[in-house]
Amino acid sequence: MQRLKGKAVVAQGGGPTSVINQSLVGVVLEARKYPFITQVYGARYGVRGIIHEDFVDLSQATTHNMEMVAITPSSALGSTRDKPDEAYCSRMVEVFQKHEVRYFFYIGGNDSAETCRIVSNFAEQRSYDLRVVHIPKTIDNDLLVTDHCPGFGSAAKFVVSAFAGLDLDNFAIPGVFVGVVMGRSAGFLTASSVFARRWPHDGPHLIYVPEASFDMEHFLGDVDRVYQEHGRCVVAACEGIVAADGEPMLLKLTKDEERDPFGNVQLSGRSTLGDALSDAIKSRLKIQRVRCDTFGYLQRSFLGVLSDVDSSEARDVGETAVHFAVHRGLNGSVAIRRTGDYSVDYFVTPLDTVAAHTKTLPQEFIKHGNDIDESFKNYCRPLMGPLPQFDRLIAPSVEITKS
Repeated sequence: MQRLKGKAVVAQGGGPTSVINQSLVGVVLEARKYPFITQVYGARYGVRGIIHEDFVDLSQATTHNMEMVAITPSSALGSTRDKPDEAYCSRMVEVFQKHEVRYFFYIGGNDSAETCRIVSNFAEQRSYDLRVVHIPKTIDNDLLVTDHCPGFGSAAKFVVSAFAGLDLDNFAIPGVFVGVVMGRSAGFLTASSVFARRWPHDGPHLIYVPEASFDMEHFLGDVDRVYQEHGRCVVAACEGIVAADGEPMLLKLTKDEERDPFGNVQLSGRSTLGDALSDAIKSRLKIQRVRCDTFGYLQRSFLGVLSDVDSSEARDVGETAVHFAVHRGLNGSVAIRRTGDYSVDYFVTPLDTVAAHTKTLPQEFIKHGNDIDESFKNYCRPLMGPLPQFDRLIAPSVEITKS
């Protein structure tokens, strides 16, 4: 197979993660091994950097610097929420031709895969040889085909750690706590909170995901039941929970229709849903101590909470993307296949199998609409690695003798 000679461009799109830079560094260091890849450019702020020809020459970055960046959270090149249309992608191909770019690697979610699909089609229409490979990334874990997504394991580990700590706090000073977790349409990250339970009465006592319709009356009944039984209640709620008619509960409760650049209701980084649920508990159940937190961006790039498996696989998908483009001349999306307990391998799936699609939490992982089945743990446990250790006092009560 004839090797394409020219430059490579790598970009990062969508929300940052704790391990996305491992994928970036995997691409750069692997691509620098091949003499026919003349230079490796990084596009600043995702695809926006491509159309504005805003590049950095990563061929000149030291290996030590790259390795330090690899263990640093967030998108080192910067990211974007631009949603490229055909005109936008056509301009990208023009820039690639101008700079003699023959390899394009885009690290991101399903919208990034859609961009790759359109770019690949335009290049083909123009008879311009261009290898386009999408590299999976998302803490939501919502890409089709792949078993799981780099970024999810570390974010899940953070969610578990956060809820374990919050439950210990709630145990010390009982009340109701509501924690709102990221996830527009998929509840994987919220489901991971189930690992915070070490003892039978630990929280989160209730877990709500978008894949099970949310009913306010049932929710208040659940909270009341748990509170009456334990004297406290910890709730994990996904930001994307929806009513039976499919409308986001955020809209049901607040009528707030702030939208992002993709036209979606803005869910992340806001306390609105948590406040609305807490207010309903206070007013309807008359429980005085009710608190809420929205984890927001803390989940994505939190220093010190990292899954080694997640980090390793994020590097692997970056390196593998280059292998598929160089050695096999493939366009597509890198996907992870689970092959054992626990091992994986990597393959390329066509871009249109991932582009603009969303994977949701399987129904068999949901229990009673307000909890997560134990089977989910078998899926999720190896992706997070060892979790923080903690314990409770184990000592008998002192019997007071009445005189």
